[in-house]
Amino acid sequence: MDLSSLKPAEGSVKNKGKRVGRGQGSGKGGTSRRGHKGAKSRSGYAKKLGFEGGQMPLQRRVPKFGFTNINRKDYQGVNLDTLQALVDDKKIKGSINFDTLVDLRLARKNEMVKILGRGELKAKLKVSAHKFTATAKAAIEAAGGEAVEL
Repeated sequence: MDLSSLKPAEGSVKNKGKRVGRGQGSGKGGTSRRGHKGAKSRSGYAKKLGFEGGQMPLQRRVPKFGFTNINRKDYQGVNLDTLQALVDDKKIKGSINFDTLVDLRLARKNEMVKILGRGELKAKLKVSAHKFTATAKAAIEAAGGEAVEL
């Protein structure tokens, strides 16, 4: 073994092939494999999302329509059968509030929660939420529980 037989470990050297942009003599100089002119030949080029080569993009060709209410309130829905399943799995007992719903990942901390009436509730629960549907409120009270609006 001598110094002339030393080689780097397999897979340690990543830059294989010729380095581009190092003069005409290298064979990879001049345009440095970028072709001639155009946006892709320039430094700092990044294709914008939805860019169609200068053609009017789809989101600008399609007409706008409708109305968006800026005061709209969105609620994250939680059904009664979901609450009953949590009771059956012994994840909640007695009462459930907004913090519990966030911990159980049924809602996020900045969302408002609305209890919906799908399914049936057998457990006696004190439920605290931002809104209740009429059927959900009736079902909670029929099971002996309490519906508290935040």
